[in-house]
Amino acid sequence: LFWADIFAAYAMWVMITYLTNVWKISLVRAAAIVNFFWGTVLMLPLAIQYLVDTIIGNYWMLLVSSLAYSAVSYEYKPECIGEGQKILFYTALGLIAFGMSGHLVSIGGFMADQMTDSRAEQVSMRSAKLFFFSFCGVVLVPIIALIAFPYIKPWKIRFGIPAIFTVVATLVFLSGTCSYRRRKPLGSPLTTVFRVFVASALKLFYRIPRNASELYERDNVDEIYVVQHTRSLRCLDKAAIILPDKTLEQQEGNRWRLCRVTEIEETKGLLRMIPICLTFIIPGVVSSIGFTYFLEQADHLNRKVGKLSVPLPILLLFYDIARTQFTNLYAKFLNSFGESQSKKYAPAIGFATSMVLAILCCITAAKVETRRLDVIRSHGLIDKPDDKIPMSMFWLLPQFLLLGGFDGVCEVSIACFFIDQFPPLLF
Repeated sequence: LFWADIFAAYAMWVMITYLTNVWKISLVRAAAIVNFFWGTVLMLPLAIQYLVDTIIGNYWMLLVSSLAYSAVSYEYKPECIGEGQKILFYTALGLIAFGMSGHLVSIGGFMADQMTDSRAEQVSMRSAKLFFFSFCGVVLVPIIALIAFPYIKPWKIRFGIPAIFTVVATLVFLSGTCSYRRRKPLGSPLTTVFRVFVASALKLFYRIPRNASELYERDNVDEIYVVQHTRSLRCLDKAAIILPDKTLEQQEGNRWRLCRVTEIEETKGLLRMIPICLTFIIPGVVSSIGFTYFLEQADHLNRKVGKLSVPLPILLLFYDIARTQFTNLYAKFLNSFGESQSKKYAPAIGFATSMVLAILCCITAAKVETRRLDVIRSHGLIDKPDDKIPMSMFWLLPQFLLLGGFDGVCEVSIACFFIDQFPPLLF
């Protein structure tokens, strides 16, 4: 299944050049298509995680998402001109986005489901023997294939090879169906949020008591976690109103009509995080440039180093290396805080560092673009958009490295922020 993710990611990574070179559409429209795709991939996991936790579980989500990969793989065409082919293409993008998101959510949980204590001990004893073969199969084969892909000219074959690997990976996954351990869904923390909204809506016309102690809260000595009532977002407090026409025992039996004050306060805490989450749009804009404009720049530059023609994905390799190294450095920085109070400032420091890297990346990209335009003017290539520009592709390397560092630090900082600020009952 990792093969399916790697090859699908490669296909989408070069999609911007496919849209501009084959479809002959403008860079702005092509960038909008690619950015909408990646935005969908990043937003879908929230809904998919809820489905996994409440209804279908990790195995079935992996199966459905793998079939989504495979179902559209044969629809890639070297040219999509007719309306029917365009509809198929956009449908395929949606299914691929669903497949990517499903794998992103379920692979880790599914692998954890397979690891009992005895299995973990057996795996640790055999891991040294299997490491070489797994490294070759999961890592080296895709890397070699991705480097070789750019030398294949027909786009149908470029997209066909990932399709074949995706189908093979799905069949291999299905071959072990009888031996997989499947855990039943245990419920989603988001159900608490939905319960608060439903209960408060059902009591819309009831008056909130002036004394907060009259709101429902279980005063149980075994209750470990209790949040005190706050006066913000009081409309949600209606979910904890105890109705006078029914006994408390009857109302406690319907959790969609009566919620604890702690559950309401946790929901309020989640809603208070929305404004700060909106600021993450700016890092997303910077990150999206790497999958659109940077690639379009590189596609028209000289890729030769001496007599050797370097494939375009080499920039993706440097991007991933920078991303991994900056992520590791930031992880070491976080560990240096230990359990001290200063650790709460780590996400803010990470955000500041990522913003500095983003600014440097944009400045570097602007300088390189200025040089690229000067080369175009000096060689009379303004009216020749399909000609190669006599400027090395490796002028773009610094901005890809900075972009990788920015993405790595920013993602870890966002994860640390949510771990620190997310309401405990909603984990």
